[in-house]
Order: sequence, then C-alpha cells, then structure tokens
Amino acid sequence: MLKLLYLLHVFATVVWVGGMFFAHFVLRPVAVAQLPPPQRLPFWVGIFKRFFPWVWVCVIGLLLTGQAMILQMGGMGAVGMQVHIMVAIGYVMAGIFAYLYFEPYASLKRAVAAQDWPAGGAAQDRIRKLVVTNLTLGLLNIALVFVLPVLL
Repeated sequence: MLKLLYLLHVFATVVWVGGMFFAHFVLRPVAVAQLPPPQRLPFWVGIFKRFFPWVWVCVIGLLLTGQAMILQMGGMGAVGMQVHIMVAIGYVMAGIFAYLYFEPYASLKRAVAAQDWPAGGAAQDRIRKLVVTNLTLGLLNIALVFVLPVLL
C-alpha cells in the first residue's frame, strides 16, 4: 500500500510541478511574443480552465497520499525532519494555489469578460508571480526528498 501511495504522490507532483514549469518557461514566453493582450489573456483563461481542475486533483491527492504515507510510517512523531519540512512546504503551496485560484484567477476571468485588458494584465502578472513562487517551492520540495535524508 505504501508503494502505491508513493506512486500516486509522485504522479501528482509531476503533473503539478511539471505543468507550472511548462507554463512558465515554455508556454508563457511564446504567448507574450506572439499574442497581444486581447488575444493572450483569453488564451490564458482557456489554459487555466483546463489545467486548474488537474491541479485541484493533484493538490488534494498530494495532501491525502502524503498524510496516508505518514500514518503508515507511524505518524509525524515517527518520520524524519525532512518529512516535517516537506509537509509544511506542501501546505504552503496548497494555500498559495487556493489563493491564486479564488483571487487573481477570478479577477482575470472577470477582466477578460469585461475586456479590461489592463486589469487582466495585472491579474495575470499576480498569477505569474504566484506560479513562480509555487514552482520554486515545488522544486525545493523535490530536492528535499533526495538531499535532506543524506544530510540528516
């Protein structure tokens, strides 16, 4: 059971963190270079409309599989410091995503519906900054899996 939970946890991590990496470093530069705001901002709403349900599945899956693995290992008192750090980072990332979804993403959708491109651009910039923050935290969490057990 532990191996299945771990596999699901890794899959959810790959989808979420990989999606953020692709969106920020591959998709975004092309969209900025080729699409003016009246085309680019609705494009991003469409991208997010398809990606964010997957992120919700991943976030919930990561939290559930992470807690289930910890329980299988004997609880928080039985796991190493790296797990405590990873859990904390994971909950921060989940909180950042929830804020991103309910605040700037909602603002972006409203701005696009109203064709208010400056407001849409501001919302998209907030989303970009939050994605970079979560991407950084996600990559840090992945690194902790490999680095901290060696150091501790």
